[in-house]
Amino acid sequence: MPLNAPALRDWTFEPRQQTYTDRETMLYALSLGFGADPLDTRELPFVYEKELRAVPTMAAVLCHPGPWLTDPRTGATRSQTVHGEQRLRFHAPLPAAGRVVSRSRVLGVEDKGEGKGALIHVERAISNADTGEALVTIIHTSFCRADGGFGESFGPRFTPHELPRRAPDEVMEVPTRPDAALLYRLNVDRNPLHADPDVAARAGFPRPILHGLCTYGIAARLLITRLLGHDPDRLLSLDVRFSSAVYPGETLSLECWRDGDVLSFQALVRERGKKVLDNGRAQIRL
Repeated sequence: MPLNAPALRDWTFEPRQQTYTDRETMLYALSLGFGADPLDTRELPFVYEKELRAVPTMAAVLCHPGPWLTDPRTGATRSQTVHGEQRLRFHAPLPAAGRVVSRSRVLGVEDKGEGKGALIHVERAISNADTGEALVTIIHTSFCRADGGFGESFGPRFTPHELPRRAPDEVMEVPTRPDAALLYRLNVDRNPLHADPDVAARAGFPRPILHGLCTYGIAARLLITRLLGHDPDRLLSLDVRFSSAVYPGETLSLECWRDGDVLSFQALVRERGKKVLDNGRAQIRL
């Protein structure tokens, strides 16, 4: 079934507000592996209320618009729709606790052709609900694998960031927790695919998979702690394309290239040699 491009062009999202506390901020950081060494005082500010700092990518779980693509008016085949790409632009540090508001819109739709699927780009702008200060802009791209061929693309097209063709400048490895998906799902996404072995089996996976946004957050954690001196304010943007699933307990290997204020990266699962994040690009403050 093709997407309903006219309906998507005119889609209306209601503004969403969310109040969060230091508990949510610490839970998010813990779910990415911050604090794995409780004696590492450089990571304590992310998991301890004393001088608490928010991980910038926590914005991805705030004011989430919910499963709006399940609405039959979109024309999307929900069972064949996956999270394809994620782009975040950080305008100001995310408060460790506060009240935020988001305003979302369908930014664009790309028809890849009959049998090739389609992309839906949704922009979510999050600001401080009390001051109006812009905090982060998110572009969430859904890949609708079964819904191409409608011939009515609109809006911007995004070209994946090309990785350098030299050997990586840094290779960072980190194990994921066997219970990582069970912990991360407490942030926002309680899809049983990440918890229930029977649901995972029906979807074609041997066991529950890790949330793509958890893998994304772990990549941010490695960049912040290994390359940015544990200073989250140096991270100005973070873009990535999701290429394969991660199983909790696997070891992530992040390959990174430095070119001025741009960090390029990709992530692989060491045990399977499978690429799971591709075309990664982070802009940083030098």
